[in-house]
This record gives sequence, structure tokens and C-alpha cells, in this order.
Amino acid sequence: MTSTYKKKLIEVAIPLEAINAASAREKSIRHGHPSTLHLWWARRPLAACRAVLFAQLVDDPSSHPDKFPTGEAVEAERKRLFQIIEDLVKWENSTNEAVLERARAEIRKSCDGELPPVYDPFSGGCSIPLEAQRLGLPAYGSDLNPVAVMIGKAMIEIPPKFKDQEPVHPGGKGRNHYRNAEGLAEDVRYYGEWLQSRAFEKIGTLYPKIDLPKDYGGGKATSIAWIWARTVPSPDPAFNGAPVPIASTFLLNSRQGKEVWIEPVVDKTSKRLKYIIKYGGTKEQLKSAKNGTKLGRGANFHCILSGSAITPEYVKQIGKRGDLGVHLLAIIAEQGRNKIYLPPNQEHSEAAQVVPPVGISDLNLPNHSQYIGVLGYGFKKFSDLISARQQTALYTFSNLLESVKLKVKEDAFKHFKGSKNEDFVNKYSKAVCVYLTFSISRAADFWNNCATWEPGGGFLAHLFTRQAIPMVWDYAEGNPFNSGTGGWSKTCLEWVVRVIEGFVASEAGMISQSDAQNADIPQQSVISTDPPYYDNVPYADISDFFYIWLKGSLGSHYPDLFSTLSVPKMEELVADRVRHGGADKAEAFFVSGMLSAMTRMRKRGAREFPATIYYAFKQSEIRAEGISSTGWATFLKSLTRKSFK
Repeated sequence: MTSTYKKKLIEVAIPLEAINAASAREKSIRHGHPSTLHLWWARRPLAACRAVLFAQLVDDPSSHPDKFPTGEAVEAERKRLFQIIEDLVKWENSTNEAVLERARAEIRKSCDGELPPVYDPFSGGCSIPLEAQRLGLPAYGSDLNPVAVMIGKAMIEIPPKFKDQEPVHPGGKGRNHYRNAEGLAEDVRYYGEWLQSRAFEKIGTLYPKIDLPKDYGGGKATSIAWIWARTVPSPDPAFNGAPVPIASTFLLNSRQGKEVWIEPVVDKTSKRLKYIIKYGGTKEQLKSAKNGTKLGRGANFHCILSGSAITPEYVKQIGKRGDLGVHLLAIIAEQGRNKIYLPPNQEHSEAAQVVPPVGISDLNLPNHSQYIGVLGYGFKKFSDLISARQQTALYTFSNLLESVKLKVKEDAFKHFKGSKNEDFVNKYSKAVCVYLTFSISRAADFWNNCATWEPGGGFLAHLFTRQAIPMVWDYAEGNPFNSGTGGWSKTCLEWVVRVIEGFVASEAGMISQSDAQNADIPQQSVISTDPPYYDNVPYADISDFFYIWLKGSLGSHYPDLFSTLSVPKMEELVADRVRHGGADKAEAFFVSGMLSAMTRMRKRGAREFPATIYYAFKQSEIRAEGISSTGWATFLKSLTRKSFK
């Protein structure tokens, strides 16, 4: 370190309370938050990234004794900088140009007007490059995982290319001025709705309306969701293998005073079941409905027909021989702003029995029972997680993207009237398709047979509520063409559009595919990164769920990024015992790889700025091992061995 090194604010003090409060509040922000553009796991809070980058680049007042000769002067200046950070981290200021420009001005002052590039070699969900770009810095990053790379491109590469661009769709330009990516967002919404209308023409008949009882005024209503339960043959020989539901709950609405539940009614003569919708009930009835047919934890159930136990071993046996079935338990429809709960009928049960489309990827599920809960129950491929009708819907929306691209190009040529060249129009139409593909990714997270109905809130819950694929016994199938929960317009398209509207496309950026050990880090880059945590979740395995649809839709646009059949696994820098043949080999792989990556960062990173490396303890880690957790100790070992020592 040279004598001219200026100590940065982060090396002395930062307003942690304000940063922590803003980071915690950010978790409750849903619509418009960049994390909802496309699911990625373990993102760092944007507020924390923004604050850390600012403090990493801005000089601490103590570095300028000529300007701040006394302790009081230093503290006063530090307090002023703290106020800038406290304003900067507030969510409502994330697009406030006045607040952002104050922060940018301080960074320019400390960098003598020459802003250094920021590089994150583990860019993941792209929080750090996005916040670097928001602060006016050249933003770069890389990741081994093509799903993460595509997220990064959509967040920091595409928006600046079309900054302040007005929309091209017919009837566009509804206002005088479009800021940042607002015009692009408007086009994504327009062409997303156009895509939905074309999809309905092709497969709308697969989603019939439901006849309403006279109590509800008769007529027909749009179905929001169909509630299905997996079934096994009754283990009692007296019932000749009649299918019985293995359901974790029969509750449809658990709100106090508004309870709705499914009552299975047994006809032992015909050995068949029918399902009735019930309202209210005693405590005992509601408790029974809440538990479905489960008996305790895991795959323990009871047979409704015979009362006999259904054991986990029996369920796995049935699953492995391919005999897990499904029964339609209920239909949820919408009437105005109200939900109507209706019993199943044959028409709606048969409407779902379609032949799945040819061309769906047949990637095998990873052999990771810790994260893939469906293993052992007959699920072998990712396509097994999606019912035939759901596959048809996703495949239809995905295949129509080529028509969308042609439609955007046609409208763009008319709109620009020769003022833009063909290359620009091609790039713009591709950009619209990228964001619509992300809407399809969101759809896949909801349109699968591991999504559930949330009786407390009355909505369709997505698959990845945690970093795993759990086994689900009763699931909710959303209607792509309904206007509410689980539908294309509200759940898939609109969430993506709201994020694009909020992008601050201030500087160009770039995210590339590379493992961190070989990342092409520009010399003299400011390093800020959130590396993987030792034996954490193998994201490469579970992200294949999304890779299937991204590759199918964007493979021709990004052939290098989607050149492999699946996400690269062996190079992923986590201590995975399954991949590397035991704990010792997995640890050796992690330490060696992380040492190499950190050494590369040290050699390429700017010496006049400190590097920032994020590490978050998990509460379970602390409880089990104390502060000196295995993950933290192993990470420090690789960090200090001749890398950032």
C-alpha cells in the first residue's frame, strides 16, 4: 500500500442501523423490486449493496487533514456523508435522481472524476452490478450459471441500450417523455398481452368456464385454479385398489369466520369418493380438514375408504412403479372480486387430460435428496414436475415468442419510419422477447404440480418458496387466462413490467459467463462480491428448472450462453459432497477454487480501493456450531491463504 492511499469511509464507520433497517424493509417490497424480475436465490439486499459501494469508494474525511484539520471537522463531515447514505438506502429513493446524483457527486469527487469499473465475479442475481450502475459506475460481472448471466443481462445490459426510448406498439407514445426503460416496459406489457391472446386462440378450450349454481346467480364463471390431490391405491385388499387421496389439507379458506373446506364423502358400496364444499364447521371438523389425510410428518397418511394406515414405504413403492395418480378435489372460480369454491365435475377433470407436447426437455432431476424432495416417489425428470396441461400452456407461450419478435419488428419499422436501422430494430425485438421469456419463467414457477393453494391468503403459491423442490401432496393448477392469481397477465407479465419501469439505466454494463477462477476482470477494478457459502445449496442443480425454458426461448438469441444441455455443475464453487465423492474432497475443491478466485481478484483489483466481500451467517449455522462455523472458517482459510492476505 503506497503512502498516497486514502482511507475509505467503509474502513472507518458506516451507519449500520440505517442500512440494516432499509435492508429489512426491502424484504416487504414486492411489486417493482428487481428480485421479482426472475427468481434467483440468496440475493443481497439492494440497499446494503448501494451503501457498501458508496462507502467503498468515498474517502473518509480523516484522509484529508488539509480540509478537515480537527476531530470535530472530521466528525461533522462524516455525519454529512452518513446522511447521504441514509437517504440513499431508502427504497423510495432508489429512482430519485436528486438523491442518486448527490451520491454520484461524492464518488466522482473521491475518484478525481475518473470512475473506476466495479466487478463482481460471482454476480448471481446481479444485485451488486445493478447498484454500481445506479451509482453511475461502469458495472461488470460474471457467473458460471447461464440463468444468472441472463438475469444480469436483462438487468444491466439491455435497459441502457434503449434509454428514454418511446414505445413502438400501435397506439403507443401515450405521453410526451419516457424516462429510462419506461417505453420498453410499455412495449413488453403490450406484446405480452398480444401473446396471451394468441395463446388463448390455440389452447383456450383446455380451460373451460365453470357453471355457477343458482345460489350464485347461475351463468358461467372463469376458473382461477383447480385443486388436485395425489392418489394411491387403497392398501386394503377389500377395496380392490380403489384410488384414495393423500392430501396434506382439505382447507380452501382458513380465514376466521370465512372457513371453506372440502369434505370427502365415502360410498363404500360403490367404493368411490365424491367431494363436497363445506362452509364453517366445528373446531374438530376444521382441524380435521386442515390435516387432510395426513398422519404426522412425512408421507404418513390414512386411507379414507378403509381407515388403514398409508406408510411412507407404501407411497414410495407406488410412486416408483408409476402408479401415483391425481384426483380433482375442488374448483376455485372468480365472480367480480369474490372467490367461489365449487366441487369437481367430470368436464373439468377431463379437460386436464391432454397429451403433453413433443419437444419438452427431458433433463433428469439431480440426485440431491436434500434439495429435491420428489426423489423416491417416481419423479425422474424435470418434466415430471409439470402436468400435461401445464406443459402444453408453457410450450404454447414459449413457441409463440417467434411470432412476437416478428410483430415487434413490423411495428418498429412502421414507428421509426427509417430513422432506425435494421440492427437496432432486431436488438429491440430481441429485448422484448427476453423479458417475455422471463414472464414464462415466472409462469413455470407457478404452473407446475408442486405449486400450492394458500388458504390463508387465497392465492396460488409458487414452487420455489424456499431453495428446494419439495414433495407436494395436493397442488393447485392455475388458469393462465384468468385475470387474478396464477394468471399470465397479473402473476407473470405485470410483475416483470413493473421491474423494467424502475430500472435506472444510467451507465452501460456487461455480464458474461465465466467461473470466478478465470474471470476476465478488467485491471484496476473495484472488487465487490458475494461468493458462494461453502456447502450451500447447489444452485446449478435447481436452476435447471428454469434453464429448460430459457434455452428453448432464447437459445437462438444467445447461442454461446445456452450451448450446453443443462447448467454447468462440476465447476460450481460449492463443497458438494455428492458431486465430489465425500466431504473431504468437496472441501478441498472449495478451498482450492476459492483461493484461486480470490487470488485473481487481488491481482486484478484496484489497490487504491478496498475490496468488499459479503458473507451472511445462517441462524442454524450459528446455533449448531457457534460463531466459528465450519462454513465461515473454511471460507476464511481460502480468503487468507496468499490471496487477500
